[in-house]
Amino acid sequence: MAAAAVRHREVEVASGVRLHVAESGPEGGPVALLVHGFPELWYSWRHQMRALAARGFRAVAPDLRGYGDSDAPQGRDSYTVLHLVGDLVALIADLGRPQVFVAGHDWGAVVAWQLCLLRADLVTAHVSLSVEYQPRHPRMSVLQAVRVLCGDDHYVCRFQKPGVAEAEFARLDLNHLFKMEVFGMRKPATIILPQDKTFFDAIDSDGTCPPWLSEEDISYYADKFGKTGFTGGFNYYRCIDLDWELTAPWTGALINVPIKFIVGDLDLTYNTPGVKDYIHKGGFKANVPNLEDVVVLEGVGHFINQEKPDEVSEHICEFFSKFLM
Repeated sequence: MAAAAVRHREVEVASGVRLHVAESGPEGGPVALLVHGFPELWYSWRHQMRALAARGFRAVAPDLRGYGDSDAPQGRDSYTVLHLVGDLVALIADLGRPQVFVAGHDWGAVVAWQLCLLRADLVTAHVSLSVEYQPRHPRMSVLQAVRVLCGDDHYVCRFQKPGVAEAEFARLDLNHLFKMEVFGMRKPATIILPQDKTFFDAIDSDGTCPPWLSEEDISYYADKFGKTGFTGGFNYYRCIDLDWELTAPWTGALINVPIKFIVGDLDLTYNTPGVKDYIHKGGFKANVPNLEDVVVLEGVGHFINQEKPDEVSEHICEFFSKFLM
């Protein structure tokens, strides 16, 4: 993406926390807020930013707290979903708009779902990529549910202990990590990590750089994570049971904004036990009454907005444009 097409600035969203924000498109256009996942950056939305800007939207993509050029507060407890939603609320206020469109991928989808739940008044419509909305279970925490469903070797369990996942990621050259491992994973199954295997043993990458990434793309990720490390992103996982405790008042609440959901059929999230039935047999719609469309892209993995940029951009632009006056 041409550097001249992207504006960069910082926004203070909390005391001592500033987010780096990338923007494209006319400043007076309707705002499309793009929320990235793990281990990613604003840069993951580069294709959609170009497409949205061409349609007259003001595309706004922050590095979330703990990532890239944004601040990374110390301590796990600064990364709860309430902090993350609060950051987005403050960013929306800075943009000066009563409502925005939102698209989220992976952890960004989780945060965007919670924005829709907690501050539906701020969201015109939401496109979720890869991660469906799962309501809060009234009696079982998220980690308990993961262990019941997939056992103690699920990757989310491995990520809980500070320093362990960081050490695994530190063993690899970052260019290799992003090129051959993270973005190269294609196994359509949840990631299970037996104690004698590392995260990278389990993701079953084919060892080649995906054709949808350039050397420039890989270098951008490697450079940014080389400076920050991965602890900020891991802290999102380490807060999931604290998130479960903090969101108790919203048990049973529904998502009441218009929604479009897009997932690849090879995505590990889509192939988690029970997820396909939940999405396609009524459970998802029951919790998200304004779910307007579910799109499953064939032969596509987890990093869907980068792997199929044109198709995903068109889906997002088409859906958002429906709501313009």
